[in-house]
Amino acid sequence: MSGPDRVCTLWALARLPAVVVVAAAGLGLFAPWPSSGDIDPALVDARPLTCLDEALTAYGDSGRGWTGGDSTWSAALPGGREVFAFSDTFLPPITPPTRPPDAGFVHNSLVLRDADGHLSTVVGGTVAQPDSLISPADPTHWYWLGAATYLDGALQIPLTEWRSAGPGSLDVTFVGSSLARLNPDDLHEPAAITPWPRSRGIQWGQWVQPQGARTYVYGIEQVAGAKYLHLARVAGTDLRQRFSYWTGHTWSDSEADSARITDGVSAEFSVQRLRANVYQLITMQDGALGSRITARYAPAPMGPFGPATLLYAAPQAGASGSYRDPAVYAYNAHLHPEFSTPTTLVVSYNVNSLNTAPGSTVYRHSSIYRPRFIVVKLGGRHATPTDAPQPACR
Repeated sequence: MSGPDRVCTLWALARLPAVVVVAAAGLGLFAPWPSSGDIDPALVDARPLTCLDEALTAYGDSGRGWTGGDSTWSAALPGGREVFAFSDTFLPPITPPTRPPDAGFVHNSLVLRDADGHLSTVVGGTVAQPDSLISPADPTHWYWLGAATYLDGALQIPLTEWRSAGPGSLDVTFVGSSLARLNPDDLHEPAAITPWPRSRGIQWGQWVQPQGARTYVYGIEQVAGAKYLHLARVAGTDLRQRFSYWTGHTWSDSEADSARITDGVSAEFSVQRLRANVYQLITMQDGALGSRITARYAPAPMGPFGPATLLYAAPQAGASGSYRDPAVYAYNAHLHPEFSTPTTLVVSYNVNSLNTAPGSTVYRHSSIYRPRFIVVKLGGRHATPTDAPQPACR
């Protein structure tokens, strides 16, 4: 859904003659970019994490709840539990390897994995008439979920609110961002909803990165098909607190001052600190639908982010992909920090089709509309060990 790649301001500056770049850096106009050998980890390997793929496939085919979905955020919960947060979600009935035209559908759901690895689905409504877990007051609007995070003793889930703008599945208009707080001990309890700033049309909460005494909240601004990355932060870990916005030079209390950090970014992505002065942005190449999952590196949370390097090519996508269907594509690549270390990353991506009407591709192949997980191993002279992460496979 992204338009052609555009050149971000920082990298345009980086192409100026060296004397101008040095002068600008001396004035503090932007952070100088380290050489790639100093910051970019080497890609050692990337391959499917089949245990998670198989677990969700078996659960989806069982017809006991969730049968497919996208976004695929995740967070570790107390008691050795894990929650996967999905946006648009298929529910039963299901007839593997297909799903019938009357398959249930809601705009968001959670899949909870307990300490023994058992999966269960959390949605709203009733058994007879399930509904989205979280819904706006206006019944013609819906929420898609952002980067679910367990912080401040709560499951905090950013929300983006949408409404229909036409007959097509992609004819939607963004309304604004909010934050949902759920009780981690009872995810069925109604969420407490807090509106977030919405004067700029920025989709806040597409990534959340706790670090030290602050938590960074990333957002996406979409203009004429291009997507631009923005950054805010709060003190502590309660995401209901007042935002401060990165202006390109400093922090401001006004959303109007929020700067475009870079472009060529997907609607869903991740920005993770790998080690001191090395931050990794994972996204689809140029922010577009397709098959190529890429990484860009920066010395600080606000960038500047360097050129994209390929991490993995999704084998399901395109006419030459495993479905032999040019309408099938990959999207929404991002990291799962609780499963990852600075050198071994667990990344998910979603698979979908441009043909989504009842009876179309996603109904003929129920496996299409499910996440895939990969393990990416990084090396290089700066690679360092870290504490063991939460186990991805049980």
